[in-house]
Amino acid sequence: MSRPSIVFLPGTLCDERLFAPQIAALSPFADCSVGDVAAADSLAECARHILACAPDRFALCGLSWGGILALEILRQEPERVQRLALLNCSARPASEETRARQQRFVGMSQLGEFREITTDFLKDAMLHPEHRQDLSLRRTVLAMAEAVGRERFIQQVKAQLARPDARPFLVQIHCPTLVLGGREDTVCTVAMHEEIAAAIPGAELLILERCGHLSTLEQPERVNEVLLRWLASEPPESKGNPI
Repeated sequence: MSRPSIVFLPGTLCDERLFAPQIAALSPFADCSVGDVAAADSLAECARHILACAPDRFALCGLSWGGILALEILRQEPERVQRLALLNCSARPASEETRARQQRFVGMSQLGEFREITTDFLKDAMLHPEHRQDLSLRRTVLAMAEAVGRERFIQQVKAQLARPDARPFLVQIHCPTLVLGGREDTVCTVAMHEEIAAAIPGAELLILERCGHLSTLEQPERVNEVLLRWLASEPPESKGNPI
């Protein structure tokens, strides 16, 4: 039996380090890769780029912006996705508050204030209050943001702000699906995860305690445990209900 493949999709201003604990835990059982989530300033085009680089069949795990991209990938080529994990994400279109905040960030970036965005937003909005005091975690988060850089960040923002409402599409997803969020995630709330899980047939919902927006780094052991179980879940072919 061939090894399964997993494509990980990081969130805004994040890179492969966002999934480092999961890649280490799952690599003995699957071929792991990380998609380029800043390849274009269009959601559809970015999804097409990821699909062009992905294996023929694969499991898909996206966090935040990566989760939004995962839903677009399923919309474009559902037959290629064997199982889905949506972490700390929303299926809703960008709210007016989000639009205003992200457009302000773009303006700040263009004025040379990119460092202020990464320091203030990532530290204060993304992490659980306890984890904001973890210097190693903070260094990792800021290093990812600096590696992504201003231009690719602006591309990500433009693509996000034009995203459609994915909620009507959720009922069409029939592969084994995990929906995971953090209890203290203020970016993508518990209600947003409950909404997604209720709409996807048979989806599993898990909310982690003492966890903000970056679950894979804030609660790595728990996320690893859940993803290992998700990886072993029944594939759609044996359910008699292909996508």
